[in-house]
Amino acid sequence: MRKPAAEIECVLAVPALLGESPVWCHERRVLYWVDIKQPAIHRFDPATGACQTWPMPEDIGSLALRQSGGAVAALRSGFAAVDFCTGDVHKLACVDLASPDMRFNDGRCDRRGRFWAGTLHENRLRGTASLYRLDPDGRCSQVIDGLTVSNGLAWSPDNRTMYFADSWTRTIFHCDFDLDSGTPYNQRVFAEVPAGSGVPDGATVDAEGFLWSANFDGSCITRYAPDGSIDRVIPMPVQRPTSCAFGGEDFSILYVTSASLNLSDEQRMAAPLAGSVFAVDTGFKGLPEPRFLG
Repeated sequence: MRKPAAEIECVLAVPALLGESPVWCHERRVLYWVDIKQPAIHRFDPATGACQTWPMPEDIGSLALRQSGGAVAALRSGFAAVDFCTGDVHKLACVDLASPDMRFNDGRCDRRGRFWAGTLHENRLRGTASLYRLDPDGRCSQVIDGLTVSNGLAWSPDNRTMYFADSWTRTIFHCDFDLDSGTPYNQRVFAEVPAGSGVPDGATVDAEGFLWSANFDGSCITRYAPDGSIDRVIPMPVQRPTSCAFGGEDFSILYVTSASLNLSDEQRMAAPLAGSVFAVDTGFKGLPEPRFLG
């Protein structure tokens, strides 16, 4: 049977340099996302088209909403709490990164309310990045090292599998995951993106346990089956989709962020919506995003 084409709509036409980390708030029916290089958190209301912005004091790689209100963010140098009422940003945990060229990148909460975020080296010094876990009690642990560009965090619906990517090696990994202790183990390759097809960026998992991964510089979103095979590829109208998250009334809309950073004039003319936020009607549904319990 021929699979129907996904419907794609640009819902927020903005020139984000490096849009990332879309997070749907089901209670408010709004989408949060960040611009890493024009450091800010944005909140988009699909019902009204309104967008509110909170500037950040340094690069912001990702965020998760907090159970107590506001957000937890992976700033360039460590983890911070953000108060949406006052705009206040205060550090929760500083991380002793090996180089000033290191910064935090993609992050997400697991279903026990722990916030995970990985780092990258701005000059792509191989093997220098790591994946960290911030526990609700404030303890911060380095969990996985030897990466170059940590990305694509997600968990299977049954919490038994953790996914993450190293964009630099074009590899998506999966691990067995102990939800009680927050420990990944038995790391192995889940999928590899062929050269010329972009690199795996941000990701999410749908209610059926399939992984959706944004192909940065690949102009598409890829849906992977739990065995790592490609189920479908959705072409995007921009060269650099960066991440994706399910939202909407019944979690049937896939929101996709994108980037305009370092595009040539010719590339910008070919994709004038670069940096915008898109809504994709995929025919599938996602799951509510966990909140940080700290």
